[in-house]
Amino acid sequence: METELTRIAYTARTQPKTRFTSLAHLINPRNLEACHRELSNNKAPGIDGIKKEDYEQNLETNLNDLVRRMKQQSYKPQPVRRTYIAKQGTNKMRPLGIPAYEDKLVQLALSKILNSIYEEDFLDCSFGYRPKRGIHDALKVLNRIIETKNINCILDVDIKGFFDNVDHEWLKKFVKHRIADPNVYRLIVRFLKAGVMEEGKLQATNQGTPQGGVVSPILANLYLHYVVDLWFEKAMRKRYNGKAYMVRYADDMVFCFENEETAKQFYEYLVERLKRFNLEISAEKTKIIPFGKRALENKTSMTFDFLGMTHYMGRSRDGRARVKRKTSKKKYKSSVNKCKEWIKQHRNMPINEMWKKMGVKLQSYYRHYGITDNWDSIAKFAQETEKMLFKWLNRRSQRKSFTWDKFSLFLSKNPLPRPKIYVNIFILGVGANYCK
Repeated sequence: METELTRIAYTARTQPKTRFTSLAHLINPRNLEACHRELSNNKAPGIDGIKKEDYEQNLETNLNDLVRRMKQQSYKPQPVRRTYIAKQGTNKMRPLGIPAYEDKLVQLALSKILNSIYEEDFLDCSFGYRPKRGIHDALKVLNRIIETKNINCILDVDIKGFFDNVDHEWLKKFVKHRIADPNVYRLIVRFLKAGVMEEGKLQATNQGTPQGGVVSPILANLYLHYVVDLWFEKAMRKRYNGKAYMVRYADDMVFCFENEETAKQFYEYLVERLKRFNLEISAEKTKIIPFGKRALENKTSMTFDFLGMTHYMGRSRDGRARVKRKTSKKKYKSSVNKCKEWIKQHRNMPINEMWKKMGVKLQSYYRHYGITDNWDSIAKFAQETEKMLFKWLNRRSQRKSFTWDKFSLFLSKNPLPRPKIYVNIFILGVGANYCK
């Protein structure tokens, strides 16, 4: 499949106005089997209760039957099973849609096809849910823009319930810009209209792309590509004499401006633009703030949160003004609470096994948050983790397992991963061209 996708990507890159008419044949038993191998073993099942190991028992038969039904147009995606997960830093719950296993396979194959086409169209200012692009890349580009492009004002935007409010009619129009294969188009529409099963009741989905679906990220990116990215880069930036940039990760967006008046004007345009496409800005979470070297000199600089980091202006060791960052309070508190609950639930696990799993979790945390200027935050998290381990290991029995001195000795002989800065904010990766 990789060779075929490479050929599609080349065509999309060299012929930006081409509409693809023959794509459905790529969703065949051979490629679906490759998708089956990619899917994780421990994912929650959909409404049919089928897991990966269940489907694998008669894999060849199941895949052939699936492709047969797709060719006969009798394949219809099942409603997604809705569940809720805690929203970090709040008491709210975030809805999550879990497709049936067979639908996950088709969605994964479909997302590969769509990615091969639209990855050539997407702009350098977007990072979320894209191959070889991540949170650190977005943070690096944002850092470079603010420090080198005479930025004095930040517009931090939050879209209210984005995944629940994607307009299907507009999305279908956007898909048709590149997809002319009626079978693939029909498949996308059926996934959008599959419905949601919650507490045994079927709910129609007339709008939105349920979070949790394998194909949802690429469809969400496609929607915002046409609604925001192209509009900002091709139309709005030309109106302004001052500098104007944007960095988007999924539905999280930051706009950088040289002039505050420009930011205020653009905010009004953005509200109207999103309203046209059935989206709404969260007024309480969206703000325009002074930010940059001039704001630091005038002592008017404020802070903003983006991708789990609180950004603020500070000075380097040689006195130069520059952007700094630390773990946001909301994300830090959420991580501590998650760690506490995990230790509490697994405190009776054999100590060697618990230590090994704890080490993996800490290593993952440091690799994510171990970014330039954030040493104090990750060091504090390491200290909190040690205190929680000491507290809950002492509750394994009625007698205390450790004194602090004995616990410290145990840590010295069985060390956990130590905090480390893994990401240098000044070394750019993908998206570097956008900073030029």
